[in-house]
Amino acid sequence: MKIPTGLRHKPVIVSEDYDLIDGRNAPNTDAKGLSLGLAQWNERGNLEISAKVWRYTGEKWSRQSEEMPLHRVLDLAILICKTRLFFLERYRKNEKDHPQYPLLDRVGLQGGALNVSIASDNDHIESDIDLFDTCLRKDDEIISERLNVLRGLLKDIENL
Repeated sequence: MKIPTGLRHKPVIVSEDYDLIDGRNAPNTDAKGLSLGLAQWNERGNLEISAKVWRYTGEKWSRQSEEMPLHRVLDLAILICKTRLFFLERYRKNEKDHPQYPLLDRVGLQGGALNVSIASDNDHIESDIDLFDTCLRKDDEIISERLNVLRGLLKDIENL
């Protein structure tokens, strides 16, 4: 399906037919495409690039399509990687190994830090952690494939 180009987000690089590879949702997903382009919130003289997930309801493009600045997309990738590491190490460690629990890690960015924490305000956190872990393990092949592609691309960038 063709991503619209006449809306406020101006696609420059697109990945159409994303619904065919949208993880466990494929092919029955409303996420029909991904794009990198000029952000919809751009003002004259102040341009930003954004990433967008394009959702289609079957009748029209959805207002639930998400647009994010590229640094947020990368921050999400960092959070995914740190989360995966936590769950891979979870059975080898216990709470004593995490003295700042619920804070799991701090990733230095821009003179500050991206905190990676357990959502301790969640009343069902222990059972939700187990459910989250089950989902991660169930989708390990899908996630690992993407992380391996990302690893290769990062090596290619590093070698330039």
